Amino acid sequence: MNLPDLPSPFRQPSAADRPWWWRLEDAAGQEVTVEETYADQRFPSQGDAESWIGEFWAELKERGVDAVTLFELDREVYGPMSLHA
Repeated sequence: MNLPDLPSPFRQPSAADRPWWWRLEDAAGQEVTVEETYADQRFPSQGDAESWIGEFWAELKERGVDAVTLFELDREVYGPMSLHA
């Protein structure tokens, strides 16, 4: 039985299923490409996205990310937010 608000376990979630994502940026505000482990992460809620950045911000900073901007699909929610103290 599939619940209407959950993605099927047999397909990858679509952007509509996981609309929240972070744009990873360098000091000049340009998008940064990082290894697969951290790239293209998408989340079902703002809270999930914020929890993820809270857990991985130091690793992202080590990989050249200076700031992040949060999006819901194509809508910029907030940012850039610095990863530096």
